[in-house]
Amino acid sequence: MKINVINMAVFSVMLALGTSCNQKSDQDEKIAALEQKIAQLETNSPVATPVNAQATQAADPSTLGSFSFPEEEYDFGVINEGKVVEHIFKFTNNGQAPLVISNITASCGCTSPDWSKAPVKPGDEGFVKVVFNSSAKSGAQAPTVSIQANTNPAVTRLRLKGTVTPKIAGAATPVGPVKR
Repeated sequence: MKINVINMAVFSVMLALGTSCNQKSDQDEKIAALEQKIAQLETNSPVATPVNAQATQAADPSTLGSFSFPEEEYDFGVINEGKVVEHIFKFTNNGQAPLVISNITASCGCTSPDWSKAPVKPGDEGFVKVVFNSSAKSGAQAPTVSIQANTNPAVTRLRLKGTVTPKIAGAATPVGPVKR
């Protein structure tokens, strides 16, 4: 009985070793085949363009407007919390085509923009108005607006900057529960 068990164990070990050797040689063959394919691809074919890639081409200058701002940053200085600051950034279209502002986004809810909605012809002026509400703001502030237009680059940023002085502590409404 012991001999049969030992024979079975020896047979199992030999079978396992034989199978693993075959698997190793199969893996070696597959690796060699893949290496050959990679070498072939590297030498024979150009870089493949992904299916979802979009073709790009240089923008035709005759289709672009061009911002010319005398200033891209306005310093409103030191103001008291709650004050509303408004500044109009004027620009000239120095491009070859009418300048069209498609959208303007503000960096925070405290800032709201308005702008020339009609296309601005080459040589003409337009505006971007930025309103900053300092309520619930204190310290150094630098809100920005990002302008998307038919320009190169497609996005231009304007910035307000300044310091907001917080309301006087005694005049502020209490925060949290009030003990009486």
